Order: sequence, then structure tokens, then C-alpha cells
Amino acid sequence: MIKKAPLRRYALTSMVLTCLSVSFFSRAAEPEWVEKGHITYGTAATFMPFEFTKDNTITGFDIDLINALAKKLALTPTPLSMEFKGLIPALQGKRIDIINSAMYINPARAEQVDFVPYLKIGGRVVVRKGNPAKITGRDHSLCGKNIAVTLGGIEESQARADNKNCLAAGLKAVNVMTFPAATDSAVSVAQGRADAEFVSTPGAVALLSEKGDVFETTGPEFESDTHIGFAVRKGDSAMKQTLETGLKGVVADGTYKQLIDKWKFPASVAIF
Repeated sequence: MIKKAPLRRYALTSMVLTCLSVSFFSRAAEPEWVEKGHITYGTAATFMPFEFTKDNTITGFDIDLINALAKKLALTPTPLSMEFKGLIPALQGKRIDIINSAMYINPARAEQVDFVPYLKIGGRVVVRKGNPAKITGRDHSLCGKNIAVTLGGIEESQARADNKNCLAAGLKAVNVMTFPAATDSAVSVAQGRADAEFVSTPGAVALLSEKGDVFETTGPEFESDTHIGFAVRKGDSAMKQTLETGLKGVVADGTYKQLIDKWKFPASVAIF
């Protein structure tokens, strides 16, 4: 006759398996940090008002947001400044934990990284005061004009799409001028080398608030449902969940809305 094991043994075995399971998943949920206790983020600090340098210090909406989020997670925020085009390679090479640089979410990038969205924004066409090139927005008035954009940014793909539209209509090509930073694009417009630049709506607000005597916007806001987010390595669910947890805390305590107000973003940017 087969003897039955005492129920206590089964209970003990079940308890051990449960503890092992909890321990395994707890370890699996812990992100692999570049530096323990720090959240090392890559940023291209040339995109006012999201991230830019003022008085030798990196500042902006994204910087305030990651600082607040890191505090919720009991981590030290550690920025690593670089050109925008180097952000994804740095993430994939594990030099940084995340990208925190107002990165627009699009299908091409989503094939390389995973995202944690935190805002949705649109874009504006910015021209020199008086609009000497008579540009009326993202339409055929751009054909034959010089348009300044950030190299590798969504603005570049938008300008190249407009160029295709001009060529398809039998009109002159758009000369897409690429620069490493949005600030460089703005300078080219101010100097008359470019006829216009594409910039985010919050960026246009910041630019006009500082240089309203130099720039103006033309035409309506475009692609106003474009999301931006933190980027993590493809498949890194632990890092993604950690960021989502921190972000929920920042939203819940009102900091998220306070930062939107502080940087004078339109209320429409909020996704929470």
C-alpha cells in the first residue's frame, strides 16, 4: 500500500516553491543599472524647452521630470549629454539606462527601442519676423525653400515628406538643411540662411517668449497627436515597469501638471 505524505509536508513544499517563485520574479523585476543607485540617462541638451543648457547647467521640462521621477524611485539622476543621433546607440551599448530627450515615438524607433510615453505634442513652422519667404505652413509654399531641421529628429522626416509632396506636384524641391541641434536651426533662420524651421509647439512657445522680436510662427499646428517618451532597451520590461511606476507617482502627487504649467506648455500635451 502506498503511504500518503503528511499534509504538513505538502504545505511546507508549497510554501518553499512559492517563496522561490516570489524571489525569482523579484530579482527578474530589478533593472540592470549602469551604476547601482543611479538612473543614468542620455540626453541631447539642445532642444529648448525640454532639455537645454543654461548657465552651464542642463535644465528643461524633461530634466525636471526625470529628477522628480528619480526621487520617487530613490535613485540619483545622472545625465550623460551627447548628440541626438548617438542616443539610441548609447542605449543599445548599455552606456546609459534610458533615453530622456523628448524622443518622438515613431515606428522606425519602436523597432529599436521600447517607449514609456509621457506627453503628446504637435509642431509649428517658425520663420523670421515678417515672414520674408511668405511661407503659409506645411504646404506648397515650402517648395523651393530652405527648411532647417534637427538631424535625425522627426522634423527631418517631416521636411523630407514635404519635399516628396512638392516633387510629386511638379514643383521645386525643398532644400532640407540638417543641424545637430534645434538651436542651430533657429540661428540659421535668424541669419536668413534658412527660410523656416520645424519645431515642437512647446519649443515654438519658448522661442517666441525669448526672441519674439526675431521669430514668428506661420500656419496651423501640425501632427498634434505625436507622442514623446522615455526610451529603454528593446525587451527591457524591468526598466519599463520601473519608469512607469515612478511616472505614476509623479502624476499622482501633482508634479506632472505643475511642470506642464511651469514650462508654459499647452494643457493639451498631458496624456494623464
